[in-house]
Amino acid sequence: MEMINAVGRRKTAVSRVYITEGEGKIVVNDKDFRTYFPNEILQHIVIQPLKVLQIENKYNIKVNVKGGGFKGQAESLRHAIARALTQIDEQYRPVLKSHGFLTRDPREVERKKSGQKKARKRFQFSKR
Repeated sequence: MEMINAVGRRKTAVSRVYITEGEGKIVVNDKDFRTYFPNEILQHIVIQPLKVLQIENKYNIKVNVKGGGFKGQAESLRHAIARALTQIDEQYRPVLKSHGFLTRDPREVERKKSGQKKARKRFQFSKR
């Protein structure tokens, strides 16, 4: 099997994933993913597509992640892994789609408007 690559996005985070056959190592920005994401919840988010398909120890995954915070990066990584797995085998697609891993979450931060405190919050109105 040759190297398969895919891109995943969430908020402002972008993940580029490279998958090869191996023993289940996940390396994020030249670090083990458990070191890069010390929070167990984020680690769980990253390996969700592999756990759902029960193929945790079948592929080696190398990742480059940029932008966003830890949560956005973890979710963009999940998106990228799911997309790459569908390139490997089309039979994975219905399972991953039913769990929502192939859908790009479109929610972004709304910009701050001038003349206001935040995106929607206004300054206090004074009648007199």
